[in-house]
Amino acid sequence: MTVLRVAVIGVGDVAQRDYLPEFKRLAGRAEIAVVCGQGPERVRAVAERYAVPRWSTDFRSVVAADDVDAVINLTPIPMHHEISLAALRAGRHVYSEKPIASSIRQAQELRAVAGERNLAFVCAPSVMLFPQVRAVSAIVASGQLGGILAARAHAIAGPPPWAGYDSDPTPFFGAQGGPLIDMAVYPLHALTGLLGPAASVSALASRARDGFDVTDGPYRGARVPVMSDDTWQLLVRIGACLASVEANFSTAPSPAPECELRGERGAIAFTLLDVSAPISLLSGPAADWVEVPVEHERESGPDHILGIEHLVDCATSGERPVASADHAIHVLEIIEAARRSVSEEKTITMRRSDWTPTSGAEGIRS
Repeated sequence: MTVLRVAVIGVGDVAQRDYLPEFKRLAGRAEIAVVCGQGPERVRAVAERYAVPRWSTDFRSVVAADDVDAVINLTPIPMHHEISLAALRAGRHVYSEKPIASSIRQAQELRAVAGERNLAFVCAPSVMLFPQVRAVSAIVASGQLGGILAARAHAIAGPPPWAGYDSDPTPFFGAQGGPLIDMAVYPLHALTGLLGPAASVSALASRARDGFDVTDGPYRGARVPVMSDDTWQLLVRIGACLASVEANFSTAPSPAPECELRGERGAIAFTLLDVSAPISLLSGPAADWVEVPVEHERESGPDHILGIEHLVDCATSGERPVASADHAIHVLEIIEAARRSVSEEKTITMRRSDWTPTSGAEGIRS
């Protein structure tokens, strides 16, 4: 089997917390040829820590390098489109952190270039690959819950400043950032992946603060302006289901699982951020809630390396990604509809989507 040679572009918090420590699980199938970042000291230290043979601060030379087959784009949101586009145009398979891009137009351009060059393009969040969500997909498809009529989901990052965060938080709070595009993508991907395309969106949003001061880490003392709404509530119609979705950078977290589906005969609650947590299942009107454990590889937390494994699978087999650009674009369409709903103070009817869910088990290596 040919080993896929990858470049990791972006070596900040998510790379060091979730991706790089788990990359060893892909031994024999993928290897990191180069890491790239903006700060030479940090990227050099990361290369040394993970025994990567070389490092760079120039992403354009990295995507064009002869020893790179695929690019893992873990950069801040405003950079996703530029770097993914450069990689695809260079003929590299791409995995992009969420969101796929800052606008639908940018995302469509990326999808078109990947299609023209017959490249694998896998888009985070890869929640449809998480073991809990795959198990929930099977339970929903079995019909034991009945038709899903109501859903509740949330993604809460907590109010800033974030303790222990040692990267620059500014992009999360800029005009192209905010919890709607950074956090709501988790529940929106899960809900639409499980239930189908959204039909309409109604939203409310507010801003709790105008800015904050970073209190620890290398950016201590910096003033970060909050330039996007930091508290969102969405009501999304997905077929017969009415789903409420909350995303914010403003409140304390909730003890409830991040997603709950309720049907005529039962209900199910599950995490979107911790693969070690069991599913909670209510399988009938007279039944009690029970915990259903799910096998998992990562000890705890979100298992983002599953998305990289999926990229390897798709690049070597040519199969259609589950975590596809089509799905990511549909989620961006929901986000744009939510923004319109707030600005126009009305419910937005979605245009009929060409995207349909791909089974969470399809195309995934056993």
